Amino acid sequence: MNKSPVAVLYAPGTNCHEETIAAVERAGGAAELVLLKDLMDSRARLTDYPAAIVPGGFSYGDHLGAGRIFGLMLVAQLRDQLAEFLGAQRPILGICNGFQVLAEAGILAGGVLGCRDMALLENESARFEDRKVRLLVSGESSIWTEGLAGEVLEMPSAHGEGRAFFPKSQSQPPRVAFRFADANRKPATEYPDNPSGSPEAIAGVMDATGLVLGLMPHPERASLPAHYSQDGLKIFRNLVRWLDG
Repeated sequence: MNKSPVAVLYAPGTNCHEETIAAVERAGGAAELVLLKDLMDSRARLTDYPAAIVPGGFSYGDHLGAGRIFGLMLVAQLRDQLAEFLGAQRPILGICNGFQVLAEAGILAGGVLGCRDMALLENESARFEDRKVRLLVSGESSIWTEGLAGEVLEMPSAHGEGRAFFPKSQSQPPRVAFRFADANRKPATEYPDNPSGSPEAIAGVMDATGLVLGLMPHPERASLPAHYSQDGLKIFRNLVRWLDG
């Protein structure tokens, strides 16, 4: 079993790091908390890790926009490491605020660092939405969804800015990994099954390689027997399986 730890990145305001580390470990892997400041001060290097997760929370208080400062820091201070990491085809998962960070850094969709090719806007309800949701797994190829196509996973969602937006000038349609689903296992276009009002029920997006995934709901909060669902473990187990392979 590959025991090289997955880097779980932390910035001031991140608050789901411990749950995310626990979920990776419960899936059979190893994880290590890596401070963004340590990366910027060269006390650690992103490229020393086989995979990375940007967990949920409110990084830098969501000042200037959710995930904006964290995303800018990654590009402005760690562009070379990040480019090397992505070039080596190492997986990255962004959960909730982490999804926002990846979008702000330009890591998703078009994949040009520093160039935002999508945004996550305020929920149509204009409220923070914290509720159980269903996720329909798409048929798009990805290490994160291997063997899960067509399944409906249940996990919590908790965000104020999760409505996916893609510019009309975008040359390629987004690679959708997950869609919010209704009770009939169909893509949810209505509130509250689609808590953000995201178009086409989009809840998660991946890059062209399928190695980088941004997901609004929280799989780490659906990973213990005490949780109402352990469906989130399926995503982390796919990561561990890929790393072991």
